[in-house]
Amino acid sequence: MARIKQPYIPPSEITAEAVWQSRRTWLRRAGAGALTLGAGGMLGGSLLSGGAAMSAQPSGRLAGTPNPDYWLKNKLTSEEDVSGYNNFYEFGTGKTDPVGYAHKMRTRPWVVEIEGEVEKPRSFDIDDLLKLASIEERVYRLRCVEAWSMVIPWSGYSLSTLLKQVQPTSKAKYVQFVSATQPDNMPGLRSRIIDWPYVEALRMDEAMHPLVMLVFGVYGKLLPNQNGAPMRVAVPWKYGFKSGKSIVKIRLLENLPETSWVKIAPNEYGFYANVNPAVPHPRWSQATERRIGDGFFAPRVDTLMYNGYGEQVASLYAGMDLRRNY
Repeated sequence: MARIKQPYIPPSEITAEAVWQSRRTWLRRAGAGALTLGAGGMLGGSLLSGGAAMSAQPSGRLAGTPNPDYWLKNKLTSEEDVSGYNNFYEFGTGKTDPVGYAHKMRTRPWVVEIEGEVEKPRSFDIDDLLKLASIEERVYRLRCVEAWSMVIPWSGYSLSTLLKQVQPTSKAKYVQFVSATQPDNMPGLRSRIIDWPYVEALRMDEAMHPLVMLVFGVYGKLLPNQNGAPMRVAVPWKYGFKSGKSIVKIRLLENLPETSWVKIAPNEYGFYANVNPAVPHPRWSQATERRIGDGFFAPRVDTLMYNGYGEQVASLYAGMDLRRNY
């Protein structure tokens, strides 16, 4: 009998065994993370949600008001997949490394410094940031370069709300985000794949767009460590690597800063990283994607220009060559 030739499946398309086989393991780890959050990462005091004060509950709830302007109609990715299948290289390059190791990260105390081209540089305690504006819930589509995507209900508010607090100067053209490094708690830092800390950036007008979100929670709960606790950025029309996690510093700069993936592989990862199905990654097509949680054999779907947010953001790039500025 002739041997049937098996199709080649690139590693980026294979769901890790731990994701589909170890639900109980994931739940045990999540429980451990929740205990860590309760011990060192729990939120104290009151928050503002829809103008009303509330207290964080032992369950780690983060109540917010749904914002229909940013609420996709797509089926949500399961909470288990959102919190169990991640890219967070500080904990390892495997998709399940973050859920296995991130519970060790300390998220309290946590201070975010804002410096550079601002009239009022200052530091913000994470709890003060949580009180800065009403928490709202938005459903965003997040797409990774490796041609898989999720639909995630984030909780937070527009980044512009925070940036206005420090009054950017007329020289501020870019906003840079610096992620945390905790060598004792982040085993991935031992790898030199990235020149740590992880750094990302946006153009100033991109950063001030209301779609760009400071994220403090997901699924109505405080962010799990593996999703970028206690604060991350979500830029939904760009590939996922643009959305920095566990941010400790924000710099407003006059000149274009070098970012981590551009420094590592400039031929593959451009500064803009706008989702564009017409521009293939050097090693795979960007024209279609697989939704995590739909099953390995589910039909792939067409990738949307700007991840489906073209109506809101296309004007930011009017006149630009989107192949050259990838």
